Amino acid sequence: MLIWIAGLLIIAMLSVVAIDIGLVSREWFGRIRIGRFHQTLEWNEAITVAGIKWLNHTPTIKLTDQSRLVVIDMLRGNYKRNAIQHWQEAALLLGLSEYLRYNDNPSMVNEIQKYMQKHFHTNGAWKQKPQFIDVGILAFSLMKLPVIEESRYKPALDEVWSLIQSHIGKDGTVAYRKHMEHYRYVDTIGFICPFLIRYGLRFGKKECVALAVKQLEQYEKFGMLEKLYLPGHAYHIDTGAPAGLYGWGRGLGWYAIGLIDSWMELPDHHEYKHTLETMVRKFSKTVIQYQHPSGYWTWSVSRYESRADSSTTATLAWFLEQASNIPELHKVCREGVQKAKDYLLKVTRRNGAVDFSQGDTKDLGVYSMHFSILPFTQGFAIRLANANRKHEVSRNGKEDVELHSGKIQEVAVRGKVAR
Repeated sequence: MLIWIAGLLIIAMLSVVAIDIGLVSREWFGRIRIGRFHQTLEWNEAITVAGIKWLNHTPTIKLTDQSRLVVIDMLRGNYKRNAIQHWQEAALLLGLSEYLRYNDNPSMVNEIQKYMQKHFHTNGAWKQKPQFIDVGILAFSLMKLPVIEESRYKPALDEVWSLIQSHIGKDGTVAYRKHMEHYRYVDTIGFICPFLIRYGLRFGKKECVALAVKQLEQYEKFGMLEKLYLPGHAYHIDTGAPAGLYGWGRGLGWYAIGLIDSWMELPDHHEYKHTLETMVRKFSKTVIQYQHPSGYWTWSVSRYESRADSSTTATLAWFLEQASNIPELHKVCREGVQKAKDYLLKVTRRNGAVDFSQGDTKDLGVYSMHFSILPFTQGFAIRLANANRKHEVSRNGKEDVELHSGKIQEVAVRGKVAR
């Protein structure tokens, strides 16, 4: 009996060690020959093919930074959670949507249809009712898809609006979580504002647009380090006290995409267009100021000594790409985009996965020091690469772009996608 028990213990210990070694080894092998891409079209092809694969097989994003005894976190349920996938999947859909603006790709459309069938009933309602406002960015990404009819999924979109309404606090803005009702997070800007504006305009709900603008204006008033126009992680609505770090990189990213996508959704003569454009102009100066000479932004942007973060880089580059449409910002923003894109090429694995993104944040002021792949970054890299296509076409010619489109479709059909 003792021998049998000892044998089981040895097997269990070996299994625990094997899991740790397997996870570390997969990361190490994935980085062999990293940065092999030198041409934008080749890079776009690789990252897009990876994005197609990940849409319905999204890689696990760890909640913990632990790389030892990982099985303990798995057993405790602390290794991953489903809610985090909303913004990961949303970014992938936004990236693929941008690609489909320029290309027809049946295999990509097929993967998107599989995703929709997995998550929605035929009547357009959610199969699994969302609980957190993170789903706002996913709803926005669905509305951006050129291959679906928005009105078909109106029941799901209405439910997102109801969920957001249930999180409105006494100050008239939206809380990140109901149990954190006294704090306003910068993440919320990216989660809800673009959705509220697109949904409000599409279905004639002016109150949605007004709420998005108020969320942005209140954060500018209370959540910014005033002289530097640098957003903090959160603030307390009663005391105005900041919580978390000013200059957290992905926090800048959340503010950036919430602001720029909201601005882009508004028609040119809308009453709030000028308000948001003024904010875009001010934030553009902040973004450019903190870009490292090598093209990236660090996870704590005011410290060049801190580690480069690909999620910050991809989102802020997307912001600059769109801000460059303002004539007086065009040159400086385009220079920033090019430097950021050059950096992202250097940190892309040979299978097309963009590496070195900061992991999931643990709490206000508690940031991950694990840097690896992140579907959120992948999606915004795809979005950036394809938004940049109008510039690439002028340099490379129509023939190269058509070849690029054909390669993506051919590779995706054969199933040679990043794993």
